[in-house]
Amino acid sequence: MNTWRNASLVATAAALLALTTACGQDQGYQSQGGQTVGKAAPAQGGYGNGDAYGYGDAKDAGATKAKPAGQLATWDSKKLGEVLTDSAGFTMYRFDKDTAQPPKSNCDDACLKAWPVVPADGAKAAPGVDQSLLGEVTAADGTKQLTIDGWPMYRYAMDTKPGDAKGQGVGGVWYAAGPDGKKASPAAALPADLAGLSTRKDPKLGEIVVDKNGMTVYRFLKDSAWPIKSNCVDTCAENWPAVAPVAKNDTKGILKKGFMTYNRPDGGKQQTINCWPVYTYSGDKKPGDTNGQGVGGTWYAASPEGKPVGAPK
Repeated sequence: MNTWRNASLVATAAALLALTTACGQDQGYQSQGGQTVGKAAPAQGGYGNGDAYGYGDAKDAGATKAKPAGQLATWDSKKLGEVLTDSAGFTMYRFDKDTAQPPKSNCDDACLKAWPVVPADGAKAAPGVDQSLLGEVTAADGTKQLTIDGWPMYRYAMDTKPGDAKGQGVGGVWYAAGPDGKKASPAAALPADLAGLSTRKDPKLGEIVVDKNGMTVYRFLKDSAWPIKSNCVDTCAENWPAVAPVAKNDTKGILKKGFMTYNRPDGGKQQTINCWPVYTYSGDKKPGDTNGQGVGGTWYAASPEGKPVGAPK
């Protein structure tokens, strides 16, 4: 009798164990050392499930308390280009369903669980970016959200450490932001035979002048062409270095009329296009940057004819 009872108890226990194990697996539980430790963590790096907001694998993530952005910075990604981060190195994102003009966040309360807003309070522009590009908009949860050039900024709940960019491309609507609020993108490779002064097609400004390093060339509205005179001296000249003289045969696509050298007040020599002195900008860090465009309402990228692109008439 005892033998039969023991066998029965063993069988019953085995059945209960099998049932418990099966239920645990159905509910996504894991066991360590015979103890239930809770629901398994979702796989990371999701790229969206087709929903309206592109929640990705953070769809069920709990609300994340918004952390101050502080001093914004950038990191160079070979895949993404120059990526904007907060002071702790976490990637910032922009949402294609938002608008920049006027600034408007279209990420609702449920969306904000996966894409926490970046608070505007105390945020400082990344080096080389004009502080005036920073603004704010009211998010769905009432937070004053940071905007850069009008675009609301977010973090991604699935990014767990500085340098993560798991939100890139989620749902086809979320993208890492560049320091100027545009989508981060790798700089185009420079031609090996780039002339001393040449042109490139900027997606926003059109045809503009660049130097031998691919850096944008600018005009200063306070200068004059005849007589040729630069009014950018001292500290201004440190921020806006004069373009050194370039031989005419070392140019491509540049107007040759008025292409002459100017003797600056500080004793240096400066290149002119159509008699206008031209400069580069210390705030531009890589080829393709146009961070000087519109600065102070007086600095604009130079056209191949020496005109200030986008300047008020």
